[in-house]
Amino acid sequence: MTRARDVANVLSTATSLATDTETASAISSHNTAGNGHVSRGNTASRPASPTVGDFYSNTETGVLEIYESTGWASVVAPSAPSSVVATNQGSGRAYNNGQASVAFSAGTFAGTTYIVTSSPGSYTASGSTSPITITGLQSSTQYTYTAVASSKYGTSIASAASAGVTATTVPQAPTIGTATANNISGQVSVTFTAGATGGSAITSYTVTSSPGNISASGASSPIIVTGLTNGTSYTFTATATNENGTSSSSSASNSAIPAETVTVDYLVIAGGASGGGSVGGGGGAGGFRTSYGTSGRNSAAESSLTLTKSTVYTVTVGAGGAAVTTTYTQGNNGQNSSLSGSGLTTITSIGGGGGGNHNNVVGRDGNSGGSGGGAGSWGQNRTGGAGTAGQGFDGGNATGENAGGGGGAGQSGENGAADGYRHGGEGGNGIQSNITGSNVYYAGGGGGAGQASGSTVTEGIGGLGGGGNGGRQETPAVAGTANTGGGGGGGWDTPPSFSGAGGSGVVILRASAQAASTTGSPTYTTSGGAHIYQFNSSGSITF
Repeated sequence: MTRARDVANVLSTATSLATDTETASAISSHNTAGNGHVSRGNTASRPASPTVGDFYSNTETGVLEIYESTGWASVVAPSAPSSVVATNQGSGRAYNNGQASVAFSAGTFAGTTYIVTSSPGSYTASGSTSPITITGLQSSTQYTYTAVASSKYGTSIASAASAGVTATTVPQAPTIGTATANNISGQVSVTFTAGATGGSAITSYTVTSSPGNISASGASSPIIVTGLTNGTSYTFTATATNENGTSSSSSASNSAIPAETVTVDYLVIAGGASGGGSVGGGGGAGGFRTSYGTSGRNSAAESSLTLTKSTVYTVTVGAGGAAVTTTYTQGNNGQNSSLSGSGLTTITSIGGGGGGNHNNVVGRDGNSGGSGGGAGSWGQNRTGGAGTAGQGFDGGNATGENAGGGGGAGQSGENGAADGYRHGGEGGNGIQSNITGSNVYYAGGGGGAGQASGSTVTEGIGGLGGGGNGGRQETPAVAGTANTGGGGGGGWDTPPSFSGAGGSGVVILRASAQAASTTGSPTYTTSGGAHIYQFNSSGSITF
């Protein structure tokens, strides 16, 4: 075709380019993918050897596609992901830095990037595939999650939200309290306040020393750390643990030094004496010594003891004086009670003095809580025995034929009545102590005997604190109460009214720490944070 003809045909309305074979061939060869023209068809009909940048109209999906280095890509914004499911991942996560794994299904038109967002908090994370891990979540908070897909052709709408999932982590660190030496060798008690759980129940707390890294665990505050070195200054930190792990450490506590000593208050009561026989005077009460509250006769308080740990201290509990079973016999003294041990000045209470009798014998000196008074004989006046200063009072005097009462820890025995009616004097009262946490009287003197039967004859009443009543012809004398140091009552001449035995003593220790071991089977109680040991018989104690 000549140029003249070509121009003429083009300009001629009678000529159809479609029927011109040369023109049709030229157009056909031009309309190729290589020349940037778009072919069409279903997915299976895509060109077998496309070139990057080729377009293809996918009649199956209704979407224009472009061939990229990674394959055919839809030239359309991605579809929203679906089926979003979140899973908490709390193990080892720090407090308020929770983690969740969020899985999802890609939409029909996949994105190249997926973004997950929490509610509340709007914490986000992104990735190219499912699942995506999101961090920084607040402990104990429930979150839902949505996902969007993104590519260079746009961003999808957000997916439907996942179900709510609570973020859990390790616990919050406890707040440290006070470290206190326990007065037990190598021990310190540490208090703290629990922090938040991290969304999972706390299973234990641990307290650790510095220096030494010596640890102890427990379910709550306080926790006692053992195995420390006495005399060394320690501080302590606390951690909390749940199923996800252990919290960070608290700040350090104050310094505490495990003590090597323990503070002990004491009540040492000696054995009471027996009353005299044959219109006998009452037996004197056992000596009374204490560092707790009221002391003995002189009322000057004795000092608490500072005892060394791991040292054995011996406790001796004095027996009461044996009853008189023969006529014209003086009462028997009670036995001493004591607390002794290495480095300790022995605490000794002296046994009560025995009551006097009808055969012109005065009461024995009490070396202790007062002795019994002498008994009257044929109108003679006799003097009661002297008590030991600071431990007890004198026995009452005999007046004519009336026997005196035994001295007590709190007052002298009563003199026999000067009325000729053979009235025995009352025993002196003991002293009340609350070393056990309850108010109890100890070391009362025994009452003097009445001389014969009859309505005008009365025996002396024993003093408060275990003192026994005196006897008379038809009434036996009464023994002092065991483990009070009470004196026994004075007796009449013949059975059944020989004298009453003295009550045994007692040793009570009130300590700032619990004992490591004891012998002698003391009773153990606590009161006001103190550890109380009552020895009713001899033994030992080690702190």
